[in-house]
Amino acid sequence: MTNKLERSRRLLAPLLLGATVHCGEGTPPVVDTAERGETTTGAGMLAPACTPATSGSPFVDGWYADPDMRIYNGVYWVYPTYSAPYDSQTYLDAFSSTDLIHWTKHSRVLDKANVSWATRAIWAPSPIFRNNTYYLYFGANDIQNDSQVGGIGVAKSSSPGGPYVDAIGRPLISKFINGAQPIDQDVFIDDDGQAYLYYGGWGHCNVVKLNSDMISLDASSLKEITPQGYVEGALMFKRNGKYYLMWSEGGWTGPDYRVSYAIASSPLGPFPTKGTILAQSSAIGTGAGHNTVVNVPGTDDWYIVYHRHPLGDTDGNHRVLAMDRLYFNTDGTIKPVEMGSQDTFCDDNALGWKTYGGTWSVTGQRYVTTQVSEAKALTNTNHS
Repeated sequence: MTNKLERSRRLLAPLLLGATVHCGEGTPPVVDTAERGETTTGAGMLAPACTPATSGSPFVDGWYADPDMRIYNGVYWVYPTYSAPYDSQTYLDAFSSTDLIHWTKHSRVLDKANVSWATRAIWAPSPIFRNNTYYLYFGANDIQNDSQVGGIGVAKSSSPGGPYVDAIGRPLISKFINGAQPIDQDVFIDDDGQAYLYYGGWGHCNVVKLNSDMISLDASSLKEITPQGYVEGALMFKRNGKYYLMWSEGGWTGPDYRVSYAIASSPLGPFPTKGTILAQSSAIGTGAGHNTVVNVPGTDDWYIVYHRHPLGDTDGNHRVLAMDRLYFNTDGTIKPVEMGSQDTFCDDNALGWKTYGGTWSVTGQRYVTTQVSEAKALTNTNHS
């Protein structure tokens, strides 16, 4: 049996990641720990540390994209696009977590039934809390010209888990301005209390101030801030007094979708491009883009949350949510993101794994199976 196992592991090596478990009759599981970040001692194997971004990606189940995140009352909330054909994108789900590891799904926090003008292509939600209200900015209908109905809307709720209902009964932004398709909105509130909306597709990015009611715009403030290479997916955040604008480049269905960024001293720019910090990995996933970032309160720990395509999957709508650490240099520039592949099973699931033989379950930070003549668990990776 040992020879058979070794032969199978050599044949499947490009696809193995994390824990590859082989169970034989009357023998305990044999776990490959080298890529799990575990250590061993004379007493045996130690459980890996449970930290965000090492508990496996995708971190939620299903096809999702374009995530944005907020922390409400100590709980992390992720709001993504439901990744499907446009006519099926008629609602938004959300996920909540107290530790960035274990996630709870909240279905249909926004549904087209609560937005009279939205019919399809509900995209890229961006949440914020203000005025004792939870707001959710979203794109809908994928309009191609100013004669079509759609654009960027705003919904509100008394709970982060919804239901969200249309706040104004019409799009907040319904026209192309400066060539920017009204999609991919991101809401940001600066330290002085001023709220901004960054948005735009078709290679153009605009910013506009939101009024204090959060459902109307200071139209006189709208300006184009398109950085070099920008395609879509604007994101603004602030760290140590610097304003970081992130965006996606390339085509969202293709492998070269990626994230670039700029740094400015003002929320209005200018935004000179610094470079690309997240791109496809031939070993882990392609089409990595349309991201958000989150800072763990009270620390300088940052994470980037984004979507990517599984290796070998050519369906553009097959996108999953992933999370990795985001590190900064001493001058404030961002280090290139190392797309992670570790899975400690701290989240009590095995999302992204495929099993062959046996009945598998996650138990005590292990992916284990009943003892059968041969069983394997593989993730879709291509490590050499």
